[in-house]
Amino acid sequence: MNNRIVIDTNVFIGSLISPKGANREMIRLCLLGEYQPLMGNALFAEYEAVMERQEIIDKCRLDRDEREHLLNALVSASEWVEIYYSWRPNLRDEGDNHVVELAIAGNAKIVVTNNTKDFQRSELIFPDLEILTPIQLIN
Repeated sequence: MNNRIVIDTNVFIGSLISPKGANREMIRLCLLGEYQPLMGNALFAEYEAVMERQEIIDKCRLDRDEREHLLNALVSASEWVEIYYSWRPNLRDEGDNHVVELAIAGNAKIVVTNNTKDFQRSELIFPDLEILTPIQLIN
């Protein structure tokens, strides 16, 4: 079974904001080894940048050290993947292309996101790559 996944930034940020729910459960399952999260330079930089936005900090119950601890724990559980070839699937949101590229480079079968619509209408089709919400993957 291939349990390699890419966790979109909105799922990680959702896990910081809410102490319960599918986003937090998804991160918990990764930390327990149920899924093998993949990490790359662009995704890591995006996680760091978004979690430091004031509107995220205002919504988050975790303090700075706790947020950093959770990110470090997820990174420690992740397999770091170098992307050597840019596929450029040309998604509606250009900023999401790196998520698909990471999944393809790391041989992931699933991208976990709360914004599945953002990954539709790709110019490049990857038939073995599923785009699922945390709820869909957990259930």
